[in-house]
Amino acid sequence: MKRFDFLVIGSGIAGLSFALRAAQKGTVAVITKKDRAEAATNYAQGGIACVMADDDSFSRHVEDTLTAGDGLCHEKVVRRVVEHGPEAIESLIKWGVNFTRDENGKAFDLGREGGHTARRILHTKDYTGREVERALIAAAKKNANISFYDNHYAVDLLVRYPFEGEAECFGAYILHTGGQIEPFTATATVLATGGAGKVYLYTSNPDIATGDGIAMAYRAGAKVANLEFMQFHPTCLYHPYAKNFLISEAVRGEGGVLKRADGVSFMERYHPMASLAPRDIVARAIDAEIKKTGSDCAFLDITHRDPAFVRERFPAIYQKCLEFDIDMTKTPIPVVPAAHYTCGGVATDLEGKTTIGGLYAIGEVSFTGLHGANRLASNSLLEALVFSKAAAKSALDLHREKSSLPSPEPDPWDYAGTTDSDEEVVITQNWDEIRRFMWNYVGLVR
Repeated sequence: MKRFDFLVIGSGIAGLSFALRAAQKGTVAVITKKDRAEAATNYAQGGIACVMADDDSFSRHVEDTLTAGDGLCHEKVVRRVVEHGPEAIESLIKWGVNFTRDENGKAFDLGREGGHTARRILHTKDYTGREVERALIAAAKKNANISFYDNHYAVDLLVRYPFEGEAECFGAYILHTGGQIEPFTATATVLATGGAGKVYLYTSNPDIATGDGIAMAYRAGAKVANLEFMQFHPTCLYHPYAKNFLISEAVRGEGGVLKRADGVSFMERYHPMASLAPRDIVARAIDAEIKKTGSDCAFLDITHRDPAFVRERFPAIYQKCLEFDIDMTKTPIPVVPAAHYTCGGVATDLEGKTTIGGLYAIGEVSFTGLHGANRLASNSLLEALVFSKAAAKSALDLHREKSSLPSPEPDPWDYAGTTDSDEEVVITQNWDEIRRFMWNYVGLVR
């Protein structure tokens, strides 16, 4: 058994920013399924939505979020997240994140994405998530109170169910790479496990996005909400070997136009914002056009922009496309929709608390009320930052309250009746069936 003050399951922006704050007052274990950098954050290209320009306002960002959420956002939560955006950005800069700035190196180079009525996307070229993950891991490695456990899997939460009062989480059972399962105990346990996009056949998510955190919380009796709202990103690179590489919404923000195979643009028939409409509308429009024309994909055309600008603004996307003999400065990019973001999750309050004492959920695993039926582009990293700070403050208060109390003793993991499988092909078969079933019957168009 291992004891810590705080147990964080997941190493993306939500988990790491919580760990950095909590480590100021206690010991933190960060559990991650693969390498600590292998998180959905690392694959985020676009950036972080935040009101920074003089011609923008909190009220406009709030209104854009409510519109994209199709009336199902919780307005109180939206306002809180939007208004805490600038201080969240300050925290990232303090931790070492380098955002792209203008030619003078002073003002931020703000991008625009679908559903936004103003330029408010802070970014590091087109690999913002990678830069954020780099900086947060570097900061965490310098903190002696933070211990990383790479290639470890959370199996189930440790929860005590008293006869009276609320259930209380005090850690989790963790599977080592060697096959042993060991209890990790903590005053506060934080789910930062990301979403469930990998349950779909086609997804922009990394392989780790299998909904583990939501499932563990649900099994433990925590309230979950809005799980029916899965966001599909409209533009993933269509190529048999691309593994659903994401083409950032920022490409459309810089003038990219969606077209059919015959070169005709079509988004103006679906929404007044045309190619810059919210993601759900664009994804359904592409799906409809593909089905109507019998094509395999749609095309994203930014060939009318200066080639030097395209290469400078989108270096990662440009290089990835070249790997598949696509020069995006000369040829439109073939794109298709893919599962991208879990808008629902483990229900929390404004401090990231779940309905189980001592258990917090932050980032994509959570349902805070910010996203409604559809997430506004680049609001996800912002949400993770704002709620990780609130959760850290609450968890530190909880730790002070309970530091003098005896810790619960977990039972050892019960291995009775379990054996190593000699037919893992069955698991592969079931996994493939689930993903095809979800894509065909619980997909973009129900």
